[in-house]
Amino acid sequence: MTSHSTVRKAVIPAAGLGTRFLPATKAMPKEMLPVVDKPAIQYVVEEAVHANLNDVLVITGRNKRALEDHFDRVPNIERILEEKGDLEKLAAVRAASELADIHYLRQGDPLGLGHAVLRARQHVGDEPFAVLLGDDLIDERDDLLAQMIEVQQQTGGSVVALMEVEPAQISAYGCADITPVGDGSYVRINELVEKPSPDEAPSNLAVIGRYVLHPDVFDVLEDTKPGRGGEIQLTDALEVLAGREGEGGGVYGVVFSGRRYDTGDKLSYLKAVVTIASEREDIGTELRGWLKEFVDGSCD
Repeated sequence: MTSHSTVRKAVIPAAGLGTRFLPATKAMPKEMLPVVDKPAIQYVVEEAVHANLNDVLVITGRNKRALEDHFDRVPNIERILEEKGDLEKLAAVRAASELADIHYLRQGDPLGLGHAVLRARQHVGDEPFAVLLGDDLIDERDDLLAQMIEVQQQTGGSVVALMEVEPAQISAYGCADITPVGDGSYVRINELVEKPSPDEAPSNLAVIGRYVLHPDVFDVLEDTKPGRGGEIQLTDALEVLAGREGEGGGVYGVVFSGRRYDTGDKLSYLKAVVTIASEREDIGTELRGWLKEFVDGSCD
């Protein structure tokens, strides 16, 4: 195995407006929408920490102060819980503030995902790093991020997560044209196409919200012009890196077949809440029983 710099830092872009969930997101960040009893973004931070990425930079925007507050200490609530002897809730409240070393940086101009990643340059420095989109929840039992980090260490390039979708859905994603590599644990990406029509898509492999990037991506993003929607597209920068050889060149993909939820989509968000709740020890059995009764009753 080739030795490369260790991946230590995670970047979570969280500056989006969440318009698909209006009016709920009128005054609350979409990343703070609850999935049972934790906000969606906490699951994402926990995923990063599970992959040993304890230095987390959250790229925020206006009206996102609630994100910072959530991961901060709340002495008055902690004191009340301690006095009541509610140690379980006390531990849950403290867990968020003790997860990782979390930093915050505003994106400023809303110029797209590529611009948000570029804003992380000073914090990340000259080392590979992970990017986790706050909309995507990956089941905690899947080690997707760890696999991606391993591939980045092996190749020295950049790595994206891919997932098969129905051909009719590919226009909602970046799409990859790929070539299998080695033992089949990952693929080499020949081309990335942002949101192609189904008849123009090179495959049904969609890029989902996990990346492990070589720092050369910053130089490319500096020179990347706004693309679709007037935004600086990360896909365009990765397309440049895909055509390069040597250290920092090449883009690879890990095809993910586990459970993933797009919490920016209403139906997928509801599926995430129901699935995660139904597997909880405290409420799962009762919820599954109620769901069966509800479904049986709706079919009458």
